[in-house]
Amino acid sequence: MAYISQHTIAMPAPVRIGLIGSGWMGAFHAESIARRVPGAELAAIADPNIESAQNIALELGTAKVTASVDDVLADPEVDAIIIASPARFHAALIAQAAAAGKHVFCEKPAGQSLAELDAAFAAVDEAGVLFQIGFNRRYADDFRAAKKDLAAGIAGTPRLMRSLTRDPGTGSIPNAARVPAWTIFLETLIHDFDTLNWFNEGAEPVEVFAVADALVEPSLREQGFLDTAVVTIRYSNGALAVAEANFSALYGYDVRGEVFGSKGMVQAGRATETAARRYTAEGLSADTPRLNVELFRQAYTDELADFAGAVRARRGDVSPPSSDFTLTPGAADARRALAMALACIESVKRGAPVAVSEKAGV
Repeated sequence: MAYISQHTIAMPAPVRIGLIGSGWMGAFHAESIARRVPGAELAAIADPNIESAQNIALELGTAKVTASVDDVLADPEVDAIIIASPARFHAALIAQAAAAGKHVFCEKPAGQSLAELDAAFAAVDEAGVLFQIGFNRRYADDFRAAKKDLAAGIAGTPRLMRSLTRDPGTGSIPNAARVPAWTIFLETLIHDFDTLNWFNEGAEPVEVFAVADALVEPSLREQGFLDTAVVTIRYSNGALAVAEANFSALYGYDVRGEVFGSKGMVQAGRATETAARRYTAEGLSADTPRLNVELFRQAYTDELADFAGAVRARRGDVSPPSSDFTLTPGAADARRALAMALACIESVKRGAPVAVSEKAGV
């Protein structure tokens, strides 16, 4: 039996993405683009550690591998860039990618000072390219559901808020002496700051008071290492918030958020992998996630799908997605969270509250 008719279906060209940085997070993003993000293609990988880049390329079937970022930025077949290099290079790479006409997805933080961040975003504005920051918690199902409720006014006016990050650990921190200074604020709590800002959208962080110490690795205290921190935040609408972090939770990876307001309370996150519980003679137990890519596997994928979808919408291949609330974190969100992290650093140094405007330049 012959086919009745034949049809040629024109499929939109995929968003061709170049990856800069093939470390832990870069490798996971590469896999997500290659295997889990429809409408996207992993086009190239750049990393000075060429062996690392080649290993990922071999596994995922990517043809283009280079030790030079310039090769990827000059490639006319690359539409967009994922920046997953060490944080100290982020701002410069954002500016370079924008100047090359590439849309940009950057892991947090987007910069280490507001001056370099502003310069990078000026390049983004001048080039007219998209920019998205990797605040992946916005894409986790429970955090997104909480935001939807908050946008609908379920909790009323925010009064008390909380966000916490407890990284999985064993009671000690491998290579702690090599962790860059102030990482707990610039790379860990910066997620909590964005979560709180997002949950309290429309209000601005006014003041922070941060206390931090080396409680997991006290022998490194004199070197300035910090593994535990608590931050109180005052917002322009009167809401008070607490953000806390620790680098070694023996029970697993624990990320949660909460808003208590005039009408009720909304919570997101849990310490367990699923709602399943075991009740035995030994007591009550449950499985817990041990890696960020376990707890936020789908969220990491969804943020890249959002980015690729925005690029496709920009070129007219698809319609822009609609939502009942703000989802995609952009330049203003990156800047606001970084200003809070920098204010926290100053607060620890002074041992006193610090106005966020001191660091934000407003």
